[in-house]
Amino acid sequence: MEQINTNHSWGANFEARTVKDIIEPVESIFNNISVKAALEEMQARAIDSSPVIDQRGELLGTVSKNKMNRNVGGLGHDPETEPVEAHIEKNSAFCFEDQTVAEAEQMMLNAKVGEVPVVTREKLLVGTINIEAIAEKRLRKRLEPLKSRA
Repeated sequence: MEQINTNHSWGANFEARTVKDIIEPVESIFNNISVKAALEEMQARAIDSSPVIDQRGELLGTVSKNKMNRNVGGLGHDPETEPVEAHIEKNSAFCFEDQTVAEAEQMMLNAKVGEVPVVTREKLLVGTINIEAIAEKRLRKRLEPLKSRA
């Protein structure tokens, strides 16, 4: 992925906005379900990974279909009884809803990820943000003056 230059004057106003201004809704998986149930949910949503939350809505980390399939199937565990909690990646990147868009973008570039969960300061999951949406919104902001001239 190509790094996006965040120092253009046309983007300064956009990048000062907070993440909560551009977050997208996200569905998550509860930590107390089985690996089989998690895999079925992810298959139904056509996603490869998902944030995992507890009953309060606190982000615990993320799970990936590939990793669960490798670890559970490869080690001979029963996916119907194996808890998804045992397969949560707890060091996953995330950002806070009150961070600036520029901070979130830089964090994603540093972590080499295209999307991260967004949480409150109490770590309650509120949505997701992705690098493509940031780039798209930046481009729209840049094109606005051109449209008004037409």
